[in-house]
Amino acid sequence: MSTESTHLTIFFFSIIFISTFEPSISIAASSPKFPCSGPRYSSFPFCNTSLPITSRARSLVHLLRLHEKISLLSDNASAVPRLGIPAYEWWSESLHGIATNGPGVSFNGSIPSATSFPQVILMAAAFNRSLWSSVGSAIAIEARAMYNHGQAGLTFWAPNINIFRDPRWGRGQETPGEDPMLASAFAIEYVTGFQGRNGEELMVSACCKHFTAYDLEKWQKFSRYSFDAVVTEQDLVDTYQPPFQSCIQEGKASCLMCSYNRVNGVPACARQDMLEKVRSEWGFEGYITSDCDAVATVYEYQKYSKTPEDAVADVLKAGTDINCGTYLLRHTRSALKQGKVSEKDIDRALYNLFSVQLRLGLFDGDPRKGKFGKLGPQNVCTEEHRALALEAAKQGIVLLKNKDKFLPLNKNNVKSLAVIGPMADDRDHIGGGYTGIPCNPRSLFEELRGCVQNTTFFAGCNDVPCDSKDRFSEAVLAAKEAEVVIVVAGLDMTQEREDHDRVSLLLPGKQMDLVSSVASVSKKRIILVLTGGGPLDVTFAENNPWISSILWIGYPGEAGGKAFAEVLFGDFNPGGRLPMTWYPESFTRVPMSDMNMRADLSRGYPGRTYRFYNGDRIYGFGHGLSYTSFTYKFLSAPKKLSLLRSFKGLSNRSRVLEETQGINYVYTDEVEYCESLRFPVQISVMNAGDAGGAHVVMLFSRAPRSTGGFPKKQLIGFDRVHTVPFQHTETSILVDPCNHLSVTDESGKRVLLIGEHVLILGDLEHSVSIETY
Repeated sequence: MSTESTHLTIFFFSIIFISTFEPSISIAASSPKFPCSGPRYSSFPFCNTSLPITSRARSLVHLLRLHEKISLLSDNASAVPRLGIPAYEWWSESLHGIATNGPGVSFNGSIPSATSFPQVILMAAAFNRSLWSSVGSAIAIEARAMYNHGQAGLTFWAPNINIFRDPRWGRGQETPGEDPMLASAFAIEYVTGFQGRNGEELMVSACCKHFTAYDLEKWQKFSRYSFDAVVTEQDLVDTYQPPFQSCIQEGKASCLMCSYNRVNGVPACARQDMLEKVRSEWGFEGYITSDCDAVATVYEYQKYSKTPEDAVADVLKAGTDINCGTYLLRHTRSALKQGKVSEKDIDRALYNLFSVQLRLGLFDGDPRKGKFGKLGPQNVCTEEHRALALEAAKQGIVLLKNKDKFLPLNKNNVKSLAVIGPMADDRDHIGGGYTGIPCNPRSLFEELRGCVQNTTFFAGCNDVPCDSKDRFSEAVLAAKEAEVVIVVAGLDMTQEREDHDRVSLLLPGKQMDLVSSVASVSKKRIILVLTGGGPLDVTFAENNPWISSILWIGYPGEAGGKAFAEVLFGDFNPGGRLPMTWYPESFTRVPMSDMNMRADLSRGYPGRTYRFYNGDRIYGFGHGLSYTSFTYKFLSAPKKLSLLRSFKGLSNRSRVLEETQGINYVYTDEVEYCESLRFPVQISVMNAGDAGGAHVVMLFSRAPRSTGGFPKKQLIGFDRVHTVPFQHTETSILVDPCNHLSVTDESGKRVLLIGEHVLILGDLEHSVSIETY
C-alpha cells in the first residue's frame, strides 16, 4: 500500500469532478445510513441474504446505470440513493494497528485511540506464527469497533509483504523481512487472524500489497512512480512472488494491491498476465485496487499509455478493479465513447468489489445489529490488547552483542542510570510508519525511570539527524557520573519512510561520534540501543570494548519502553532473530535499482539477502543472542527419499543440463504424489544455561549443487519454543520436499534436484538423499 501520497495534482480535480460529473449521484438527504435497511430497499435481489454472494453481486451490477457504475470505481465511492447504497471509503489502514494514513479512519469520535503494536519488521523478528495471528485478530476487533462507531471502514490495505531486498529501502520497516518463506508465513497468519477463519464471511478485509517487485522509493534519478523493475523469471518465482501467492492461496486475502512501478516494462496495474494468474492459478477471490494514483502514473509519469483513456483501458482490461484516486472517475466515460474499454470490463470490476462488500455484510441491513455489532469503545485499547502489544515488542527485540554477559542488569544494584539519545524520550515516533494514535504510549526513559529512581535523560543531539555536537558535553558529563549508561541511537522517520530511501547505512549525522564520546568516559561499559527498521553498519560499536551490549528494538510501538526495560533487567529473556541481513556501508556502492537477487561476480555484483549475497556482513539473517545458550540434536529425519520418475520425458534443455553439467532433476509439477513425500524433522533443543525463555529454532536446507543460481541455503521451517534451564525441549518441523527442498531454474520452473540435500540446524547438518527409480 502506501500513505499513498498524493504526488500528482490528480486529487485537485476530485472535488470539482464529483460535484459536476453527474448531479444524480450526489448523496440525497433521504439516503439511508445502511443499505437494505428499510422496506423500500430490502425488496432488491441483492438484499436477499438467502441468495449466494455471486448472485447478489451480479444482480446489483445489473441494476446500476452506467454513470452510477463509473462513480463506484474510486476508493471514495459515491452513493447510489435510488438503490439505498450510501457512499463508501475503501481506503483504511491497519499495518500494525489502526492508522491515520488513510481517509477511511478518524480518531475524532468516541474512540480516540487504538492499540499500537510494534512495526512489522520487529514482529517478524519474533518468528512466532501464533503471535502474528493474535495481533491480526486484535487489530480486526478494534477495526470493527471503530467501523460500528463511524470512525473506520471495513476494507484495510495491509499487510505489506514485499521482500526487504535492499537495506536502504525506506519502507523495509513495514515488511516481514528479506526471506520469502518468512514473509509468506507472516502474510498467512496476519490475514487469517484479521479476516477471520469463517470462509466466505469476513470480519474485515485484508489487502496484500504491493504487487509486485516494489521496493524502491527515491534513489538517485529513480522514483517509485516511474521505476521499471527489471526482474528475471527465476527471481520473480522464487523471491518476489511467493509471499503474494501464499497470502492469496493460504491466507485467502480478499484484496490485492498493484504497485506503482513497472515490471519488465509494463506498469504493475496493467500487467494482465500477472493479474489474471492470481485469479486463474492462485484462486484469488477478491478485488484488486491500484496503489493511490497508480492508474494516473501509467500515463502521467511512465508515459506507457498514449492518452488518459488508454491508461484507463490498460488497467481495467488487465484486471484492476478500483482506482485509489480519481483517474477512472474522470476518464472512463471518454474511454467508453472511444471504444477503448467496454461496459463488461466495468461490470467485472464492480462484481469483484460488491462480492467483498457482501462478504463483509454491508448489504445485510444495519451491520451494528449483526454478529460484530456489539463491538465498540470497550473493545479498543483493552488490557488484553495492550498486553499483546507488550508481548510482541518483547518477543521481537534482538540482542546483537553481549560481551562478558554484561546483560541482564540487576535493577537492585543499579544506583544511577543515564539515558542518552533523542529517541530515548520520544513517544511520537516509536511506532514507525503507518501509526495511529496509541492508547497510552510511554518512552524508554519514562519506563526506565520507573525501574531506577536516579535516572537522568540527556538528548546529546537535537534530533535523530544529529547535525551538531552542541549538546554532546551534557551527555558526556552525565556518562561520567552515572553508574550505568544507555545510549539510544539509530533511525526514525526522518531517515526512512515512504517516499524516502536512505543513502547510507551508517548512523545518521554525528550519532557515531556521540556514542564513541560517551563510551570513552563512562565508568563502566555502555549499552547501545538501536532504533529503526533498516539495517545499520555499527562495526565501530561491535569492535569497541567499552560498548558491552547492543540491542535492536526496531519501532517497538506503544509498549516499547516497558518491553525494553523488562529485557534490560532480565524479566524477559530476549529471543528475537534478525529477519534481514545487516550489510556494511560498502554495500551502498551496489545500485539500488538492480533487482537481481543472484550474485554476478563477472560484474562485481554481490547478490542480495542471505540466500545469495557473497559479501561481508555486520550481522546475518537469523542472528540473535540470548541470556542463555542452546544446543541442538536431530532426533529423527530420513536419510533417503525415493521418487518414481513419472515425468513425460525430459525436454531438450533438461538433457543438455544433464549431459553438460551433470544436473539431474524432476519438475515438481510432474511429481503427482508430493504430499506423500512429506516428513517431520524431530528436533531437540537443550537450554544449557540457567535462564529460561523462548528460543527460535530455524531449519534451513541446501541443494546438492550451487550451479544454476540456486540459493546457498534457504529457510524451510521455524518454531519458537519455550525452554527451561538445563532441560531438553522437543519440536517438530514438517518438510515438504516439493516445496521446501526444491529450487527455481532460470526459466522460473520449480525443480527438485536429485542428489544429496542438506538440512541445516545451527552448526548441525543432516543429509537427505533424493533418488529416482
